[in-house]
Amino acid sequence: MSSTRLQASTTPLARAFDVALLDLDGVVYIGRRAVPDAAAHLAAARAQGMRLAFVTNNAARPPEAVAERLRAMSIPAEPAEVITSAQAAAHYLAERITAGAAVLVVGTDGLYQALTERGLRPVSSADDDPAAVVQGYSPTLTWAQLAEGAVAIRRGLPWIATNADRTVPSERGPLPGNGSMVAALRHATGATPTVTGKPDPTMHRESVQRSGARHPLVVGDRLDTDIAGAAAVGCPSLLVLTGVTTPAELLAAPPGMRPSFVAPDLSGLLRRHPAPTLAEGAVMETRLGGWAAAAGSAGRLVLRRARVVSASAGDGPASAGEPAGDDGLDPLRALCAISWRRGDAGERARCVAGDEAAGKALASLDLG
Repeated sequence: MSSTRLQASTTPLARAFDVALLDLDGVVYIGRRAVPDAAAHLAAARAQGMRLAFVTNNAARPPEAVAERLRAMSIPAEPAEVITSAQAAAHYLAERITAGAAVLVVGTDGLYQALTERGLRPVSSADDDPAAVVQGYSPTLTWAQLAEGAVAIRRGLPWIATNADRTVPSERGPLPGNGSMVAALRHATGATPTVTGKPDPTMHRESVQRSGARHPLVVGDRLDTDIAGAAAVGCPSLLVLTGVTTPAELLAAPPGMRPSFVAPDLSGLLRRHPAPTLAEGAVMETRLGGWAAAAGSAGRLVLRRARVVSASAGDGPASAGEPAGDDGLDPLRALCAISWRRGDAGERARCVAGDEAAGKALASLDLG
C-alpha cells in the first residue's frame, strides 16, 4: 500500500481493524524494558474489541518464552498469540522437503521447537545428512555453528534465513541482528539465502493464518521490514516512532515502505487518523490540523502555521477510550504528504520553518 499520502480512519484504529499484528522489538519493548505505557495502550485496544497478535522476526525464543516475557511486562499474552519467524521458516520448509527430514539449525531454541512442531528433525552438524539449512537470530551464536552452516551450504543445500534484520534494538542502542550473521555466511560461501521473515509475504501469511485475522493492521517500527512487508501484501500499516525509524527517515521513505498511519507510540491504536488534504495550484500544499506544508524552491519543504485549520486526529469530541488532544505529529504528517509526492519524482527535500511555531515543531521532530 504505497501512497503519496497517509490514509484516513474516521474511527480509532482499534475499532477499524480486527487484529493488530504487532512487532515486538521497538514497538512493545526495547531489550528487557517495555516501551512506556505500552501495556496500558494494548489493554485499551483490547477493550475496544481489537485482538492482538505478537509477530516477531526474532527466532531465538519459542512462543511460550515470548508470552512469558510479555506477561512479566503486565501485557497478557498466550503462546497461541505469538507468531515468530522461526514458525514461518519451519512452515516454508515443511512444504518443500520430506516429512521427518533433518534440518541443520544455525540458531537456538526457537528454531528447534518450530521445526519439531512441523515434523522435521533439527540437527547441529553438517554430517547429520540434513536436507536444508535454517538460520535465525541467536544471542549465543558461535563460530562453530557458523562453520557447520558454511559446510552444509557449500554442499549445495537449500539455505533459509528467518530474517535479514541487520540490527536488534537494545537499551544500549542497536546491536548485530540476524542479518549481520547471515552476511558472514554469505561472505564465507558466496551463497544467498531465501529469507522468509518480514518483509517476505511468507511471514504475513503465517501471521494471518495463526491469528485468524480478516482485516488486520500491521504495527511496526521498521520501514524495511514491518512496513515493507505490509505494503508487499497490500495490508494497512501503522508506524510507531518508539523504535529505529526517525521522522527524517519516514519523510524519505520510498514507495513500498510508506505506512498508512503514523503515531508516536501504541496510543495510535486508540486514535482516529484524518489524512492530510492535498491542494495543487501555484504552490503544492498539504494541510492537517493547524499546520500547512508546501513545496518550496530548491527542493525545500516549508512548514508553517495554517491560517485555516483542517481536520486533526484530536478534533471533535473524543470517543470512549480515545486520548484527548492531538499527539504532536500533525506537522510530520503534513510534511510526509508533500515529501512523498516530490520523492516520486526522485527529489529529496530539506525542511525549513515558515514561522516561529514551525521552527519549534521541526526542532521537536529533529527536522530543523
